[in-house]
Amino acid sequence: MTITRKLQASAAILAMSASVASAQDVEVLHWWTSGGEAAALNVLKGDLEGQGISWTDMPVAGGGGSDAMTVLRARVTAGDAPTAVQMLGFSIQDWAAEGALANLNELAEEENWGEVVPEAIQAFSTYDGNWVAAPVNVHSTNWVWANTALMDELGLEQPETWEDFVAAMQAAQDAGYTALAHGGQAWQDATVFESMVMGVGGPEFYEASMVELDPEALGSEQMVEAFRRMETLRGFVDENFSGRDWNLASAMVINGEALFQIMGDWAKGEFVNAGQTAGEEFTCFRVPGTQGNVMFNSDQFAMFEGGDEQDRASQLAMADAVMSPDFQIAFNLVKGSVPARTDVSSEQFDMCGQMGMEQLAAAAENGTLFGSMAHGHANPPSVQNAMYDVITAHFNGEYDAETAAQELVTAVEIAQ
Repeated sequence: MTITRKLQASAAILAMSASVASAQDVEVLHWWTSGGEAAALNVLKGDLEGQGISWTDMPVAGGGGSDAMTVLRARVTAGDAPTAVQMLGFSIQDWAAEGALANLNELAEEENWGEVVPEAIQAFSTYDGNWVAAPVNVHSTNWVWANTALMDELGLEQPETWEDFVAAMQAAQDAGYTALAHGGQAWQDATVFESMVMGVGGPEFYEASMVELDPEALGSEQMVEAFRRMETLRGFVDENFSGRDWNLASAMVINGEALFQIMGDWAKGEFVNAGQTAGEEFTCFRVPGTQGNVMFNSDQFAMFEGGDEQDRASQLAMADAVMSPDFQIAFNLVKGSVPARTDVSSEQFDMCGQMGMEQLAAAAENGTLFGSMAHGHANPPSVQNAMYDVITAHFNGEYDAETAAQELVTAVEIAQ
């Protein structure tokens, strides 16, 4: 179904005599501000503007979305909620519990979202049986992005084990390159850390520690080992890492200054935006030790209650466009993520995209698809932020590995 026909379907649902596309405006709060992210967002803007729906942009950079949520809280408190807001995981659930989000059931039922969106994603798109958000993509976090020219220069094969990964980074460092491009921000540290947790203990340990928050798992020797691996990685990061934005770390790999970056697949959008091709200038593989497991986060657009009939029409038009199969392909080709719909063809996607789609489907089937702790899909924000504090303090040398594991136990206990 084309976007035009789908927008007409939304109009029918609303029983409006005028077209949904007439005289509408959407104000969208988001944190997509890097080059690759902005290019992806322009796909959605173009879709809506092509239907006569004007777009008012409200970008809030930084913090992995936490800064945007601070701005959102202030807007809602002032009685001035945006039309739509980019959200992740438990933040969607928290706002829904407050009764702040608009119900999208009519559109979801009309278009059978329940049949095409994986259950693990639906768990965050719905609240108390009602659709409250439209998922635009699925990201996964346990990726390594590598500069293929440097790998060839150093004679490196794709590392399959942790030991191989460390040896490859050592070779890069010995040759005068930055082995691991990284930005010293709490959410970036946590993104790397969750792969260390999965790599050390596997899916059962990840679920026990990051999702179930079992104190024994949080303080275990396996968790100590995960922190030790973070110490190893710290030795391969350049001196200027503190405060660096993630996309600038990606640029280090793109420009041949660094060999690897551990980052979610939004990083691929930066490579694509720089005119590079997967399998040629760069390559991708799962963090060694995490193969067969996927930690995910899903960007979704939630719509806020409180507007008039025209606002409601705009919200449904935007949700409709977001869930269009054509849009899901076009957006995710640019963004680096994979579609939130399972009925979308992978034909147009590159090597990394096809790999991501295949592995996501397999993980969903095998029970090895887990919400990302670092990106709000494993535990509530209060716990996530408590974990951030310990992980970053350790990465910056405030704790040794044993102390960090015990601090993690205490921090999570206080946060719950």
